[in-house]
Amino acid sequence: MNMSQIDTDENVLSETAAGQSDGESLKLVPVAESIRYRKRAQGAEKKLQALAEELSQTEARACEMAERLRNMEVEQELVRKLAVAGAKDLETAVLIARARIEGETKADLDGVIEQLKKEKRYLFGDSGVATAAKKTAGAKDRMQNSRTALERAAKKAATTGNRTDLQEYLRLRRSLI
Repeated sequence: MNMSQIDTDENVLSETAAGQSDGESLKLVPVAESIRYRKRAQGAEKKLQALAEELSQTEARACEMAERLRNMEVEQELVRKLAVAGAKDLETAVLIARARIEGETKADLDGVIEQLKKEKRYLFGDSGVATAAKKTAGAKDRMQNSRTALERAAKKAATTGNRTDLQEYLRLRRSLI
């Protein structure tokens, strides 16, 4: 036999452990097959490691999402209770209440709302008192109507290109500005 025949022969045997618990018994298997098994085992170990990392990332995301969901549920409950309590400025009341809840270890929403009602009365409306319209409400409506008329005149002047429309737009603009 020649040396090249020995290298290429697949019947070359190598000693490998049979996988028994005592580890003493040895089994003869072809070298090529042993190499294939080792490569498959290494690939499986890499895949196992990648899957373990992916699992830990997924678990971390799940914990983060659970915390966000809990915060959203608390905020929704807070908004509902503040609305029932008659908060006029709901956003401000929610922000202040959330800041107080975060400062406490165990927060009682009803207690926080009651404390907020006592300390910041301006956030809650009086149910028996009707609020009157402000003096400038009519002027603001007229100003809004004038702006829409100005916008219409500007569009008309831009589309037609007529001098009369342009002059009308400029006249309206001067009266508002």
